[in-house]
Amino acid sequence: MTPPKNILAVIAPHVGGRAAGAGLATLFPGSANVTVVEAADEDPAALRAAHVIITALAPVTAEHLAAAPDLKLVQCASHGFEYVDAGAARARDVLVCNIGSSGAESQNVAEQTFALMLALAKQLIPAHTALVEADWALPRLQRSLTELCGKTLGIVGLGGIGQEVARRAVAFDMSIVYAGRRRLPEETEARLGGARRVPLDELLRTADYVSLHAPLTDETRHLLDAERLALLKPTAFVINTARGALIDQDALADALEKGALAGAGIDVFDPEPPTPALRLLKSPNVVLSPHVGGVTRETLIRIALAAVQNVTDFLAGGHPRDVVG
Repeated sequence: MTPPKNILAVIAPHVGGRAAGAGLATLFPGSANVTVVEAADEDPAALRAAHVIITALAPVTAEHLAAAPDLKLVQCASHGFEYVDAGAARARDVLVCNIGSSGAESQNVAEQTFALMLALAKQLIPAHTALVEADWALPRLQRSLTELCGKTLGIVGLGGIGQEVARRAVAFDMSIVYAGRRRLPEETEARLGGARRVPLDELLRTADYVSLHAPLTDETRHLLDAERLALLKPTAFVINTARGALIDQDALADALEKGALAGAGIDVFDPEPPTPALRLLKSPNVVLSPHVGGVTRETLIRIALAAVQNVTDFLAGGHPRDVVG
């Protein structure tokens, strides 16, 4: 009889911690031993015995990997995987996977992207605040109210999530340009409203809305720094529902405070949760949300099922999907 495999489920406190992990553990077959923790080294014995680590935004470092001699797979219960030391994993012949091909997060991240865009275009936050304070702000706000129709949306990273955003933009009669490592097939571009691939700097110069959907890597960290933010039109908006470190947050705050940008919608931060010192918390014309782009009830179920299925297939002898490291 094959001995049961040991799974360490590491669920960061800010995405549900032990309570969320307990629900995740029930999805595994009875032949698996699942230990739920909020940090990988919280239970040294469980880490040492782990064959698989499944992690939801909790760091898995080189030290954690070295402490788990039987480890074969690190499964990220997310699209991103930057919180895992993929280089150290490769050196130890440990696979690292995400849930990219599952599309589990695509719908809600796309909806959150448009929620932020619409809130900025229609000035929903200042309008609500003014009315609550008995201020009929229409005369003041109408100068900055805009439509999405006819505007150019620049998408940085036209993968699965970026394509869901583009599909919605077509319904709003927006023009779409995109920047990415490779051009999409012509039929895909046609389906997405005639989307055009352009160099990143050209996208930044021409787009009315810039929406980030790229993974966080060494190459994309601070992809939008002060120099690149300066390329945007003063009437442009920046939307980030991908990873906080794709933008230099201080440079973005500088641009907003100087009036060099019309506004920003931010769902992700570096670090998370953000510290009270984050300047964006007090910057003008921002709409902020606490990384809710991937955490609707429906999305969490899809994420959990995709991650557990990948681990289950791997333990049954199959090759896992979405190997990233």
